[in-house]
Amino acid sequence: MQKSGINRRDVLRAASLATVSPFAFAQGGSGWPTKPVMMVVPFPAGGGTDAFARPLAAQFAKQTGKQLVIDNKGGAGGTVGATIASRAAPDGYNLFMGAVHHTIAPSMYPRLDYDLEKDFVPITLVASVPQVVVVNPKRIESKDFKSFLDLMRRNPGKYNYGSAGSGTSHHLAGELFKQQTKTFITHIPYRGAGPALQDLISGNVDMMFDGLGSSAAHIKGGRIKALMVSGNKRNAAIPDVPCAAEVGLPDYTVTTWYGLWAPKGTPADITAHVADEIRKAMQTDELKAIWAQQGAEFPNLSQQQFGQFVSSEVKRWSAVVKASGAKLD
Repeated sequence: MQKSGINRRDVLRAASLATVSPFAFAQGGSGWPTKPVMMVVPFPAGGGTDAFARPLAAQFAKQTGKQLVIDNKGGAGGTVGATIASRAAPDGYNLFMGAVHHTIAPSMYPRLDYDLEKDFVPITLVASVPQVVVVNPKRIESKDFKSFLDLMRRNPGKYNYGSAGSGTSHHLAGELFKQQTKTFITHIPYRGAGPALQDLISGNVDMMFDGLGSSAAHIKGGRIKALMVSGNKRNAAIPDVPCAAEVGLPDYTVTTWYGLWAPKGTPADITAHVADEIRKAMQTDELKAIWAQQGAEFPNLSQQQFGQFVSSEVKRWSAVVKASGAKLD
């Protein structure tokens, strides 16, 4: 497990490496892309963001003939990578794939070296998936959600849950669960969902409140067990798992989403072109199948709608943080 914290030397070095002249294409965006595009993913490989970023990058390369190179920069609940991405050149060759976590961070961290709404240009919402309660079946042998909840209530503080880091949706989903079920489960923050999932599978942590995108394959493979999916309806990717409303938690509606941004100052014609390429990619049978396997939806918001959505999420999570009393670990 890792403690949160931003290594400023790493941030500055990575940002300088990412810098490219904003005049890389003198005639505007008509010829974009003429070279590989870099995309910062602010978590280690193997997590939920990666689960959508990598197939999207592969489809982007097919469509444009240029690579979409993923640069994993994990740490501090995704804020290290966001800081790096915010300082990259606004030339159309630097993108950032963030997540719901980045709308939570302003309410969790006393100081951030970037402003999500001021230092980035919103492009599109890429995927939206429900949160799912998953356990290691050898450490928690509950057959269903009811027996699991009974176990948690009988043993306050005995069990723990891993997260992608303090201030992430995994963390807040756990805090909301504890608040609504009147249970106490110890939070164990990691540098990303990938490392947390590996420790869940190996039995080093008991459970996770994970985005279905990163858990789906492990659930289907029997490595972890799903006991509940958030919201008021079951998910087609795991149809046998009850939803929160079915088990008596109608207000447990945590959703993990992933979105795409560019650094502030990136030309509008370029961001519009990127948005068009994403929509085109999402119309392919390949990506439709991958999203379905992971229980995800593509909301297909315009750039303006995505920006408005981000603003609403910042406000929403601020209220959740305040009500739950969640703190950085």
